[in-house]
Parts: sequence; structure tokens; C-alpha cells
Amino acid sequence: MDRMIYLAMSAAQQMMNGQALTTHNLANANTVGFKADFEAARAMPVYGNGLPSRAYAMIERPGINDLDIAINGDGFIAVQAPDGSEAYTRAGDLQINVNGQLMTGAGKPVLGNGGPIALPPSQSITIGVDGTISIRPVGQEANTLAQVDRIKLVNPDVKQLRKGADGLFRLADNTPAAPDATVRITRGALERSNVNSVNEMVQLITNSRQYDMAIKAMSTAQQIDTAGAKLLSSSN
Repeated sequence: MDRMIYLAMSAAQQMMNGQALTTHNLANANTVGFKADFEAARAMPVYGNGLPSRAYAMIERPGINDLDIAINGDGFIAVQAPDGSEAYTRAGDLQINVNGQLMTGAGKPVLGNGGPIALPPSQSITIGVDGTISIRPVGQEANTLAQVDRIKLVNPDVKQLRKGADGLFRLADNTPAAPDATVRITRGALERSNVNSVNEMVQLITNSRQYDMAIKAMSTAQQIDTAGAKLLSSSN
């Protein structure tokens, strides 16, 4: 029983710390240049006299992802949509899956010079401002870099783009956009959402009130219709 209580106590304590971390992130939602802290937990054995038969939960702050990129100015990152077509996004929260494929945070393959980008095993990965991806091969010196691919960056006329239900952008005629060598990225950063949470909450309340007014109007119309029917039936 004491093990259960100890585990629950340590978990509750770390959840409180996690709450504080999340609150700090929310408080800085509109702070320019602020990088959110990520929360991760792992079991930490309690060492002392005898065997470590107790463990507690420990919250960690891994920091930002080394693969995070943000478009500097106009432009988009080319990705592969679920149907195999080419689409575009400005979400640069990149990651590598178990197969070595470079993906967005939403699980869309990032496109390079010859299709989806696949990276070989490496000790480090560097993304240049022009989207060039270089790796430090396993077992090589720190100054040894090998260029493996380049992220396809495009800058089509935004008037020609259409946003799909999946949140990705495509050209109106569904043709691939040409790569644009002038598009630049910023490493170690993510583009903030253009959603204003306060405005959205106000709009949510407004829509709710307007919905209630519409329902009341429908109810009133039904009452008027019923009353009118009664008058007509009584006159006959």
C-alpha cells in the first residue's frame, strides 16, 4: 500500500509542476520569440539502503526540437498529402519517423528534390537556411557533413491557393508549384498560429447567443403560426 501511495503522491506533485509549466506557456502565447517548454515524464528509481524498490515520476523539459523550422517571410514547405498529391504548409515542426522519413508534426512526408525525404542513420542533422539537409554520418568527425537532400520550398501566388479540409494548401489547378530558391527558413523556431484566442472566445460566445436568438425566433414563429391557425379555425 505504501508503494501505491508513494507513487500517487509523486505523480500528483509532478502533475502540479506540469500544470505550472503549461500555465507558463499559455501566459506567453503571444510573446514574440517565446519557445514553449515541452513536458515529458519518466520513472526515476529511489536509491538508498537496499534495493531501489520505489520509483517516482519525474517531469522533464526536453526543450525545442532541433528540426523545428519556420518560413522567414513568404513561402511554403512542400509535403505529400494522404492521396499522394503535393500540398503546402507553413508548419515546420519536423520529425523523423522509425523509417528515417522526414515528416511534419501532423504526419505528412516532407518533399525534397526527388520526392519524400528519407534520411540515413546519423549522429546529427543540420538544416540550412535554404532547406539544404546535411548530416554527420555515424562514426565521423564533428566537422564531417554530408548533404543528403533539400526541402522543397515554394512561393506561389497566394491568390491561386486553396485550403483543403486537411488544413493543407494546394494550387487551384492541382498542379505542383515550382521550387523557389529565394525562400528562406529560420532554424530552431516555429511559426505561431495567427489565431487570437481571446477574439475566438468572444466570437464563440457571440455565435452561441445568436444561435439562442435564432432558436427563440423559430419558437416565436411556431407560436404565431399556431395562434393564427386557431383564429382561422374559430372564424370558420
